[in-house]
Amino acid sequence: MPDPSGLAAAVRRRERPALARALNLLDDRRSESRQLAAELLRLLEADMADEHGHLIGMTGPPGAGKSSLTAALISVWRKRGLRVGVLAVDPSSPVSGGALLGDRLRMKTSSDDDGVFIRSLACRGEFGGLSAEVWPMSLVMLAAFDVVMIETVGVGQREIDVARMCDTTCFVAQPGSGDSIQFLKAGILEVPHVLVVNKEDMGAVARRTLSELGTALGRAHTDGNWEVPVLAASATAGSGIEALADALSAHEKVLRDSKCLLQRRRQYRAQWLLKRLQEEFGSHGIGRLGGEQRVLERLATATLSLFEQHQALREHLLGAADKTHS
Repeated sequence: MPDPSGLAAAVRRRERPALARALNLLDDRRSESRQLAAELLRLLEADMADEHGHLIGMTGPPGAGKSSLTAALISVWRKRGLRVGVLAVDPSSPVSGGALLGDRLRMKTSSDDDGVFIRSLACRGEFGGLSAEVWPMSLVMLAAFDVVMIETVGVGQREIDVARMCDTTCFVAQPGSGDSIQFLKAGILEVPHVLVVNKEDMGAVARRTLSELGTALGRAHTDGNWEVPVLAASATAGSGIEALADALSAHEKVLRDSKCLLQRRRQYRAQWLLKRLQEEFGSHGIGRLGGEQRVLERLATATLSLFEQHQALREHLLGAADKTHS
């Protein structure tokens, strides 16, 4: 089994084999691996007070071109000297439980480029387009990369968990699909900080979708004075990618200038932990901890690492259940 201290140091040095080992450790659900993963995250989180990296979520309906757009963004970021990590969440195989589309992005980026690291993982039936491992894995990636992109599985209107996890959320719209207005009605378009219509090379139908979104979307967002830009791009033609990268960077600057990035990430951690506890213990268990709001407040200010907090609360609830049954 890996030594957490040595592994954390190697991750911070951006060693690719160490990154792969760290992500595999987080994906291992055996109890011994859980303990080592908790120590690894504790060490990495202790060094992240500088709020390193930019965590971006790419979401949107299936077929919108999220993967090709992500690959195009990687090329732009690499030209700008940024190191890029990607967590690509794919549908789960009903047989193995693994990712079905495993290597979709690897074929579009250079395998010889040490500045790019892509990991595919299965959503494992999770609603919201993400798997439970994404947030811990994103913390590892942030320790080693300037930009970390989470590309979700594409499950439609339920796909909003990414906004509770990422610094900046980008919604990719499909021209002429009719999804745009449906997402607007469902409130999904209140989530992203950047909205982009991909496949602008489709011409009139793309321009119409862009106009619909620009007219219908209330652009004021909760992040201070940030206004949600509605952009057009084509991953195939390579148009609009620079402007999209600029918009994502501009939102990061707003967060850093307002000094709220660290607090937001603490809130994301709290929400991740709350969801895990709800899945295992239900609303009754959360009630034993004082209710959802009390748990979120407690977690957002806690100093323990991610898995240490999770384990402490699990043991508390399991101990309370044992006393009830005894």
